Amino acid sequence: MENLVPILQICPLFSGIDREHYGSMLHCFGARTMKVKKGNVIFSEGEPATGVGIVLSGNVQTLQDDYLGNRSILSMAGPGELFCEGFSCAKVEVLPVSMVAASDSEVMILDCSRVLTICHNACEFHNRMVRNLLHSVAGSNLRLNQKIEILSKRTTREKVMSYLLSEAKLQGTDAFYIPYDRQELADFLGVERSAMSTVIGKLRSEGMIDVNRKWFRILH
Repeated sequence: MENLVPILQICPLFSGIDREHYGSMLHCFGARTMKVKKGNVIFSEGEPATGVGIVLSGNVQTLQDDYLGNRSILSMAGPGELFCEGFSCAKVEVLPVSMVAASDSEVMILDCSRVLTICHNACEFHNRMVRNLLHSVAGSNLRLNQKIEILSKRTTREKVMSYLLSEAKLQGTDAFYIPYDRQELADFLGVERSAMSTVIGKLRSEGMIDVNRKWFRILH
Protein backbone atom coordinates (compact mmCIF):
# COMPACT_ATOMS: atom_id res chain seq x y z
CA MET A 1 0.00 0.00 0.00
CA GLU A 2 2.74 2.48 0.96
CA ASN A 3 4.31 2.27 -2.48
CA LEU A 4 1.02 3.47 -4.01
CA VAL A 5 0.67 6.56 -1.82
CA PRO A 6 2.80 8.96 -3.96
CA ILE A 7 0.87 8.22 -7.15
CA LEU A 8 -2.54 8.27 -5.43
CA GLN A 9 -1.73 11.67 -3.94
CA ILE A 10 -1.50 13.18 -7.44
CA CYS A 11 -4.58 11.33 -8.72
CA PRO A 12 -7.57 13.70 -9.01
CA LEU A 13 -9.85 10.99 -7.64
CA PHE A 14 -8.11 11.25 -4.26
CA SER A 15 -7.97 15.04 -4.12
CA GLY A 16 -8.73 16.38 -0.63
CA ILE A 17 -8.68 12.93 0.95
CA ASP A 18 -6.22 12.11 3.75
CA ARG A 19 -3.80 9.29 3.01
CA GLU A 20 -4.92 7.51 6.18
CA HIS A 21 -8.19 6.71 4.38
CA TYR A 22 -6.57 5.23 1.25
CA GLY A 23 -6.53 1.64 2.48
CA SER A 24 -10.21 1.72 3.48
CA MET A 25 -11.17 3.36 0.22
CA LEU A 26 -9.40 0.84 -1.96
CA HIS A 27 -10.99 -2.02 -0.05
CA CYS A 28 -14.42 -0.38 -0.26
CA PHE A 29 -14.12 0.07 -4.04
CA GLY A 30 -12.82 -3.42 -4.77
CA ALA A 31 -9.50 -2.08 -6.10
CA ARG A 32 -7.23 -4.44 -8.00
CA THR A 33 -3.92 -3.78 -9.70
CA MET A 34 -2.58 -5.35 -12.87
CA LYS A 35 0.58 -5.10 -14.94
CA VAL A 36 0.02 -4.76 -18.68
CA LYS A 37 2.57 -5.18 -21.46
CA LYS A 38 2.78 -2.59 -24.22
CA GLY A 39 0.05 -3.11 -26.81
CA ASN A 40 -2.15 -5.27 -24.57
CA VAL A 41 -5.80 -4.37 -24.06
CA ILE A 42 -7.08 -3.34 -20.63
CA PHE A 43 -10.71 -2.68 -21.56
CA SER A 44 -11.91 -3.95 -24.93
CA GLU A 45 -14.46 -2.48 -27.33
CA GLY A 46 -17.73 -4.38 -26.98
CA GLU A 47 -17.37 -5.02 -23.25
CA PRO A 48 -19.67 -3.42 -20.67
CA ALA A 49 -18.16 -0.37 -18.94
CA THR A 50 -17.85 -1.23 -15.25
CA GLY A 51 -14.43 -0.04 -14.09
CA VAL A 52 -12.61 3.21 -13.46
CA GLY A 53 -8.92 2.91 -14.24
CA ILE A 54 -5.99 4.71 -12.62
CA VAL A 55 -2.58 4.68 -14.31
CA LEU A 56 0.06 3.80 -11.72
CA SER A 57 2.94 3.72 -14.21
CA GLY A 58 3.30 3.87 -17.97
CA ASN A 59 0.65 5.24 -20.33
CA VAL A 60 -2.81 4.14 -21.44
CA GLN A 61 -4.44 5.18 -24.70
CA THR A 62 -8.13 5.26 -25.50
CA LEU A 63 -8.45 4.02 -29.08
CA GLN A 64 -11.23 3.73 -31.63
CA ASP A 65 -11.02 1.64 -34.81
CA ASP A 66 -13.42 2.24 -37.69
CA TYR A 67 -14.90 -0.42 -39.98
CA LEU A 68 -11.86 -0.29 -42.29
CA GLY A 69 -9.40 -0.69 -39.43
CA ASN A 70 -8.26 2.94 -39.30
CA ARG A 71 -7.19 3.79 -35.77
CA SER A 72 -7.83 7.04 -33.94
CA ILE A 73 -6.34 7.97 -30.56
CA LEU A 74 -8.96 9.74 -28.48
CA SER A 75 -6.85 10.38 -25.39
CA MET A 76 -3.74 9.41 -23.46
CA ALA A 77 -3.55 8.93 -19.68
CA GLY A 78 -0.27 9.00 -17.78
CA PRO A 79 0.67 8.24 -14.15
CA GLY A 80 -1.97 9.44 -11.70
CA GLU A 81 -4.58 10.02 -14.41
CA LEU A 82 -7.90 8.24 -14.93
CA PHE A 83 -9.30 6.36 -17.91
CA CYS A 84 -12.72 4.94 -18.77
CA GLU A 85 -14.38 7.01 -16.04
CA GLY A 86 -16.86 8.73 -18.37
CA PHE A 87 -18.10 5.49 -19.96
CA SER A 88 -18.39 3.75 -16.59
CA CYS A 89 -20.28 6.62 -14.97
CA ALA A 90 -22.65 6.61 -17.93
CA LYS A 91 -23.06 2.83 -17.46
CA VAL A 92 -22.80 2.18 -21.19
CA GLU A 93 -23.66 -1.42 -21.96
CA VAL A 94 -21.06 -1.72 -24.72
CA LEU A 95 -17.78 0.21 -24.84
CA PRO A 96 -17.36 1.96 -28.22
CA VAL A 97 -13.59 2.21 -27.63
CA SER A 98 -10.67 0.17 -26.29
CA MET A 99 -8.11 1.12 -23.62
CA VAL A 100 -4.64 -0.14 -24.50
CA ALA A 101 -1.26 0.10 -22.77
CA ALA A 102 0.93 2.44 -24.83
CA SER A 103 3.97 1.22 -22.88
CA ASP A 104 4.60 -1.40 -20.22
CA SER A 105 2.20 -0.19 -17.54
CA GLU A 106 0.65 -0.88 -14.19
CA VAL A 107 -2.93 0.15 -13.57
CA MET A 108 -5.49 0.02 -10.79
CA ILE A 109 -9.12 -0.79 -11.53
CA LEU A 110 -11.94 0.35 -9.25
CA ASP A 111 -15.47 -1.04 -9.38
CA CYS A 112 -17.47 1.98 -10.59
CA SER A 113 -20.75 0.70 -9.13
CA ARG A 114 -19.13 0.68 -5.68
CA VAL A 115 -17.77 4.17 -6.16
CA LEU A 116 -21.14 5.61 -7.21
CA THR A 117 -23.15 3.78 -4.54
CA ILE A 118 -22.74 5.43 -1.15
CA CYS A 119 -21.91 2.77 1.45
CA HIS A 120 -24.07 2.26 4.55
CA ASN A 121 -21.57 4.20 6.67
CA ALA A 122 -21.98 7.23 4.40
CA CYS A 123 -18.29 7.95 4.98
CA GLU A 124 -17.07 11.43 4.12
CA PHE A 125 -14.22 10.18 1.94
CA HIS A 126 -16.74 8.32 -0.20
CA ASN A 127 -18.81 11.47 -0.74
CA ARG A 128 -15.65 13.40 -1.63
CA MET A 129 -14.56 10.75 -4.11
CA VAL A 130 -17.91 10.91 -5.92
CA ARG A 131 -17.49 14.68 -6.27
CA ASN A 132 -13.93 14.19 -7.51
CA LEU A 133 -15.12 11.64 -10.05
CA LEU A 134 -17.74 14.01 -11.40
CA HIS A 135 -15.12 16.76 -11.72
CA SER A 136 -12.87 14.36 -13.60
CA VAL A 137 -15.65 13.41 -16.01
CA ALA A 138 -16.37 17.10 -16.61
CA GLY A 139 -12.68 17.68 -17.32
CA SER A 140 -12.65 14.80 -19.80
CA ASN A 141 -15.59 16.36 -21.62
CA LEU A 142 -13.75 19.68 -21.86
CA ARG A 143 -10.70 17.94 -23.33
CA LEU A 144 -12.94 16.13 -25.81
CA ASN A 145 -14.45 19.45 -26.88
CA GLN A 146 -10.93 20.79 -27.33
CA LYS A 147 -10.06 17.88 -29.58
CA ILE A 148 -13.22 18.41 -31.62
CA GLU A 149 -12.13 22.02 -32.13
CA ILE A 150 -8.71 20.84 -33.35
CA LEU A 151 -10.19 18.24 -35.69
CA SER A 152 -12.60 20.81 -37.12
CA LYS A 153 -9.67 22.59 -38.79
CA ARG A 154 -9.62 22.06 -42.54
CA THR A 155 -5.97 21.34 -43.28
CA THR A 156 -3.28 19.19 -41.71
CA ARG A 157 -1.20 22.32 -41.09
CA GLU A 158 -4.06 23.98 -39.22
CA LYS A 159 -4.65 20.86 -37.14
CA VAL A 160 -0.97 20.55 -36.20
CA MET A 161 -0.66 24.22 -35.23
CA SER A 162 -3.96 24.19 -33.35
CA TYR A 163 -2.80 21.19 -31.33
CA LEU A 164 0.64 22.65 -30.60
CA LEU A 165 -0.81 26.00 -29.55
CA SER A 166 -3.32 24.29 -27.28
CA GLU A 167 -0.50 22.29 -25.65
CA ALA A 168 1.57 25.45 -25.17
CA LYS A 169 -1.38 27.13 -23.49
CA LEU A 170 -2.16 24.06 -21.37
CA GLN A 171 1.45 23.68 -20.19
CA GLY A 172 1.99 27.42 -19.80
CA THR A 173 5.17 27.56 -21.86
CA ASP A 174 6.26 27.89 -25.48
CA ALA A 175 8.61 24.88 -25.06
CA PHE A 176 7.01 21.59 -24.10
CA TYR A 177 6.85 17.84 -24.60
CA ILE A 178 3.84 16.09 -26.12
CA PRO A 179 2.82 12.55 -25.09
CA TYR A 180 2.73 11.17 -28.64
CA ASP A 181 5.28 9.90 -31.12
CA ARG A 182 4.75 10.75 -34.79
CA GLN A 183 2.40 7.89 -35.62
CA GLU A 184 0.41 8.42 -32.44
CA LEU A 185 0.12 12.15 -33.13
CA ALA A 186 -1.13 11.41 -36.65
CA ASP A 187 -3.70 9.00 -35.19
CA PHE A 188 -4.75 11.63 -32.65
CA LEU A 189 -5.18 14.31 -35.31
CA GLY A 190 -6.79 11.96 -37.82
CA VAL A 191 -4.28 12.68 -40.59
CA GLU A 192 -1.74 10.74 -42.65
CA ARG A 193 1.63 10.44 -40.94
CA SER A 194 3.62 11.31 -44.05
CA ALA A 195 1.56 14.45 -44.69
CA MET A 196 1.83 15.49 -41.05
CA SER A 197 5.62 14.95 -41.02
CA THR A 198 5.90 17.10 -44.14
CA VAL A 199 3.90 19.86 -42.45
CA ILE A 200 6.06 19.72 -39.31
CA GLY A 201 9.18 19.93 -41.48
CA LYS A 202 7.82 22.97 -43.32
CA LEU A 203 6.82 24.71 -40.08
CA ARG A 204 10.35 24.17 -38.81
CA SER A 205 12.01 25.45 -41.99
CA GLU A 206 9.74 28.51 -41.94
CA GLY A 207 10.88 29.33 -38.41
CA MET A 208 7.44 28.75 -36.92
CA ILE A 209 8.52 25.95 -34.58
CA ASP A 210 11.54 24.07 -33.33
CA VAL A 211 11.21 20.34 -32.77
CA ASN A 212 13.16 17.33 -31.54
CA ARG A 213 11.12 14.13 -31.39
CA LYS A 214 8.43 14.80 -28.75
CA TRP A 215 9.80 18.22 -27.81
CA PHE A 216 8.40 21.34 -29.47
CA ARG A 217 8.95 25.08 -29.16
CA ILE A 218 6.61 27.69 -30.62
CA LEU A 219 8.77 30.42 -32.21
CA HIS A 220 6.10 32.62 -33.83
